[in-house]
Amino acid sequence: MKEKEDIIQFLKEHTSESNLAGMARFGIITEKAFGISLPVLRALAKKYKNNHALALELWEAGYHETQLLAPMIDDFRQVTENQLEQWLKDFNSWDICDQCCSNLFDKTPFAVQKAVEWSGRPEEFQKRAGFVMMACLAVHAKKTADARFLDFLPLIVRESTDKRNFVRKAVNWALRQIGKRNMRLHPQALAVAEQLMTSEDATARWIGKDAYRELTNEKIIQRIKSKEK
Repeated sequence: MKEKEDIIQFLKEHTSESNLAGMARFGIITEKAFGISLPVLRALAKKYKNNHALALELWEAGYHETQLLAPMIDDFRQVTENQLEQWLKDFNSWDICDQCCSNLFDKTPFAVQKAVEWSGRPEEFQKRAGFVMMACLAVHAKKTADARFLDFLPLIVRESTDKRNFVRKAVNWALRQIGKRNMRLHPQALAVAEQLMTSEDATARWIGKDAYRELTNEKIIQRIKSKEK
């Protein structure tokens, strides 16, 4: 597809060595990357919105930036469960994981199911994806019932002792976003944070303390209340 070749040529022409060095410092694999910033990629993606075929080609191209672009331009209505699983297996960095979940995966009808399934996977980025999905759903899925998010809380407790950095941060993120969704879920998430704060496990304690700090912040509580008004 000519569009794919045009995009790759654009990325090559805008390669940034300084950005590549910065990406590496944040734990991103840069062997097949150009160092293009997200604002530049978002601007580029606007030219190709809802192009499912192109998104598949960009993903298969295997470059870091083409795999960031793919979920930005894909049409969620054409995404299959098999596609989610195939892309998930290719995750090798936290930013590709997060962009896929927040720009595409959480809009599909499989989102809640996959959040639950992936949260129990042993692979680091696959498990991260489960909890990132929970966090994104808490923000984006306005019509999803509170009960769905209550079901996520035991999974957060279950995985709160996973010491891997990209997992623990996602578990923490999910707990905080569920607590900030509305004042009905806030006390439930806060109770989980308090429970984790008393854990014998250092990772669980960190997740609990960090979430508790945010969920008891008066400005954040007022923000949640004002949203509901």
